[in-house]
Amino acid sequence: MADETFLDQTLTFSIPDKHCRGRALRLGPVLDDILSAHAYPSNIRDLLAEAVCLTAMMGSLLKDDDSQVTLQAQTESGVISLLACDYKDGDLRGYVQFDREQLALQPLTPSLMALFGKGYLAITFDQPEPRGRNQGIVPLEGASLTEAVQNYFLQSEQLPTLIRVSVEEQDGKVAAGGLLVQHLPEGEEGKERLHVRMDHPEWEHVEIMGGSVSPQELVNKELSLENILWRLFSESDEVRVLSGKPCVKGCRCNEDHIRDVIARFPAEDKRDMIDDSGNIAIDCAFCSKKFMISGASMNN
Repeated sequence: MADETFLDQTLTFSIPDKHCRGRALRLGPVLDDILSAHAYPSNIRDLLAEAVCLTAMMGSLLKDDDSQVTLQAQTESGVISLLACDYKDGDLRGYVQFDREQLALQPLTPSLMALFGKGYLAITFDQPEPRGRNQGIVPLEGASLTEAVQNYFLQSEQLPTLIRVSVEEQDGKVAAGGLLVQHLPEGEEGKERLHVRMDHPEWEHVEIMGGSVSPQELVNKELSLENILWRLFSESDEVRVLSGKPCVKGCRCNEDHIRDVIARFPAEDKRDMIDDSGNIAIDCAFCSKKFMISGASMNN
């Protein structure tokens, strides 16, 4: 099957005899659509591409259509003051707020510490009841954002996890590819994990094989994601592969939603929002759309 079939579409796979599940993903046009909302410098752009890829793979782990995963970096004294991405039913969006002057003082490839300072990564899973909302917060430590997310699963979920993400500029556009593999000992998906062996023999083998994927393979459009999975895990008795949900740029801003949000503010706060022209100006950071809401219409 041609690789283009899976561009901007998650590939779901499982390795039954190793009790592992995984996601593979290669983002192209949808990523370019998200990144084009702002004129990001290349290093900030690539970081956001990495974050979007991570969010998409985590979001595709959720089974219910109404579920959402949000990745947000909370920072202190770093170049970046806000990084936020979310995924809901295939809809992806992401945004980075940063200080250009601070960034100019950094090397071409600044470290995670330089970008975020003393930062924390918050990952939130919103699912229908009875699961509800679950949030984990871990330090932004390690060599990359990918490593920080991998640590989240190890520390907060007690779930042995391997994640690899690669970002590359191709013909003036950015591509990203990712691989996520998790061990579910003895088929325990959905059950409470009280004690998990991080050195389980099944997982050690899968971790070594999955970790051998190269950054070039993840973004090489001439190499299908299926072929990558078969190469990595061919020693297993079976690798089950299914095409998942397509990913699209999905900003949920619209005038009705914005009116609803403004309506929740106290009357005094709404009056303060009105500019000299009598309107309330709202910019969506995710997609750069601008909305002009009549102040008079919000005074009811």
